[in-house]
Amino acid sequence: MRQKKQPTGLPTPSDFDVQAHLASAGAARKVVKYPQGAVVFSQGDPANDVRYLQHGGVKLSVLSRIGKEAVVAMLGPGDFFGEGTLAGQSVRIGTAVALVASSVLVIEKDAMVRLLHEQPAFSDRFISYMLTRNLRIEADLVDQLFNSSEKRLARTLLLLARYGEPNPQRTLPKVSQEVLAEMVGTTRSRVNFFMNKFRKLGLIEYNGGLKVNSSLLSVVLHD
Repeated sequence: MRQKKQPTGLPTPSDFDVQAHLASAGAARKVVKYPQGAVVFSQGDPANDVRYLQHGGVKLSVLSRIGKEAVVAMLGPGDFFGEGTLAGQSVRIGTAVALVASSVLVIEKDAMVRLLHEQPAFSDRFISYMLTRNLRIEADLVDQLFNSSEKRLARTLLLLARYGEPNPQRTLPKVSQEVLAEMVGTTRSRVNFFMNKFRKLGLIEYNGGLKVNSSLLSVVLHD
């Protein structure tokens, strides 16, 4: 399918092929492949590049001074991360770990800044992505403040399945109940209870992996 064009001849932000553009512009200094469980970068590492997830899945987490870990994001193909370097971060404030075998484009900071200044279509796409992420963070906060742990778990599973996006993935990367509990802000036993409930209702399936059905949305919408 051909991309729709603006009058300027540039792709619209929604149609813009970020990965192809990064490769053609020479901005990607290297492509790194990570096996499942590999550390992409660690909290405290120098922050001198931006990452773009081509394939796979990545977990972002932060470790407190007392050793408590909090999962802050689960990323999928097409997601940027490590962009804090563009805002002056000198070190990574969290740790990124590959949930499954993953391929990551590493874009040097200077090259990323040059792209944002010189390529309007790429800049529009990146800004759109960051605004969407900001809205997601706000929604996460509201979710934590006002919704039950059951609704929060259902919403988390739908987000991991990229529900509502052009290319949803019904089968999730391997995510433990401990990680889900950290993301939801509850205990593993509560996650286990609700996961069993969702399975009995046919909202999720265990068949060669965890599959999320769109009917799970009923839990989020139910008052």
